Amino acid sequence: MEERKAIKGGEFLIRESFASEIYTPEDYNEEQSMIARTCLDFIRQEVEPHLDRIDSMEEGLMESLLVKAGELGMLSMSIPAELGGMGVDFPTSMLATEYTGRGHSFSVAYGAHTGIGTLPILYYGTEEQKQKYIPKLGTGEWKAAYCLTEPSSGSDANSGKTKAVLSDDGKTYTINGQKMWITNGGFADVFTVFAKIGDDEKLTGFIVDADTEGISLNPEEKKMGIKGSSTRQVFFNNVVIPAENLLGEREGGFKIALNILNIGRIKLAAGVLGGSKEVINHSVKYANEREQFGRPISKYGAIRHKMAEQVIRTFALEAATYRCAFDIDNAIKALVDDGMDKQAATLKGIEEFAAECAMLKVIGSEVLDYCVDEGVQIHGGMGFSAESQVERAYRDARINRIFEGTNEINRMLTVDMILKKAMKGELDLMGPAMAVAGELMSIPDFEDPSDELFAEEKKVIANFKKALLMVAGTAAQKLMMELAKQQEILMNVADICNEIYVAESLLLRVEKMVDKKGEEAAGVYIAIAKTYLFDAADKISKSGKDALMAFVTDDELRMMLMGLRRFTKVQPFNTKDARQMIAQQLIEKNEYCFSDAVNQF
Repeated sequence: MEERKAIKGGEFLIRESFASEIYTPEDYNEEQSMIARTCLDFIRQEVEPHLDRIDSMEEGLMESLLVKAGELGMLSMSIPAELGGMGVDFPTSMLATEYTGRGHSFSVAYGAHTGIGTLPILYYGTEEQKQKYIPKLGTGEWKAAYCLTEPSSGSDANSGKTKAVLSDDGKTYTINGQKMWITNGGFADVFTVFAKIGDDEKLTGFIVDADTEGISLNPEEKKMGIKGSSTRQVFFNNVVIPAENLLGEREGGFKIALNILNIGRIKLAAGVLGGSKEVINHSVKYANEREQFGRPISKYGAIRHKMAEQVIRTFALEAATYRCAFDIDNAIKALVDDGMDKQAATLKGIEEFAAECAMLKVIGSEVLDYCVDEGVQIHGGMGFSAESQVERAYRDARINRIFEGTNEINRMLTVDMILKKAMKGELDLMGPAMAVAGELMSIPDFEDPSDELFAEEKKVIANFKKALLMVAGTAAQKLMMELAKQQEILMNVADICNEIYVAESLLLRVEKMVDKKGEEAAGVYIAIAKTYLFDAADKISKSGKDALMAFVTDDELRMMLMGLRRFTKVQPFNTKDARQMIAQQLIEKNEYCFSDAVNQF
């Protein structure tokens, strides 16, 4: 049997994947479980009892928490051993991010420090820069921040106006400019700053020590949520730094920013996954305790529906997030085996799956938004009270659809990145798209799927991919260069991509669970997968129709709508009873109990 090559980024759209090829949270080992437990215990013991103090921005508290996290190795997961870190693999670093994701404002400070604060120096720094900064960032002795956004440059980061001027003797740079929305800005010791040198078109990165003369800060921003995270404007007024503090290559700053954002996007998916599980815990505990009309509200179907849907979306997000993390890790290991430096391989591996990272950022932030919104609803009036945990979770969640590039930007990036891969010949979308176009003219296949478990569901997912290829292929053919300006159509296509990736990841995860546990023991997980798939069909149909009707007309439109109906057809399924089964297990356990790293060993 011919050995299959590792999947490439975006290739899930044109290639069938198998359960044996994907990594799931059920594959955690004992060491990973211990890391998850360490992070969870830290949140429970050091963060949760002090959430009000954190949100009031008690002086020195967040910094002390980061130091404590550093003492436990939580800040150095991605740092190699030779620089004093733990050097864990990518899925394990994602696991740490998931469990700290329950920490509200702390998780924001943690994520900014370990991600955008530390990684640019780790991945792009010279050996001298890494030796100077990374060990102290890994312990928390120094804290880090990332200065990219400016008042006039948000999503269009390369339009920033901050300038760096090289001295005549070539020994120093003088930086002038303003940055805003800088997380950890109020207490950071080290800034990664992006500026343009002279008349350069592209940004360059610089490492700037926070105590350098000429740096000043605005007061802390007043925010809707994540009130405990330090967010400030940073001003650079004739700030002189050594020339050797240039990070990476001249005009290479935009590439640094993009690659670090790729990491930030998938890490955000892991963080909001932890937040979603925590909101589910609050929801079920309250539903079991709160009585109305003589019995707990967890007995009522409307409440059960909400809690089951929280579980379905969260479990599905988890499947997709760790599937992608494992694919990235495989890509990294293959590059290292070919002789590439580990840091360079990590960046290259993540860049390969940049489209999936953008997808997961969107999917994850919207799953958390659903969970917190229904969490407040389940709590009723208490959910609107500042005394409840879900009120804080509701406010804190909202930033995630803006962080790391807005969800609108990420939707358009998803399609853009996949199409660019196709145009470069890295991904053969044209062949499968033409095959689907030919299929539209043929007689539908009425052959019954085999009796194999999930054969019907796999056929459904294969058809979802045909729907995507039909819609996207026709849009690319008809609109050509104009497609880039058709944002509504791009977002419709991105939503179809998202549903396919999550549905397939979820089904493969559950298939793997059935192989291990048996069909009866995995009954609730089968219910999760089938319910998600049933609902995904309607979502894909709606996105497909909205897109097609924007640029196709008359007989061609009628033919394509018929094809879309064919490709989104699913068998009748009782989602009400499936959700009842899911909710019942949640209610009985009184907490999120659908496979968890902490409880596996």
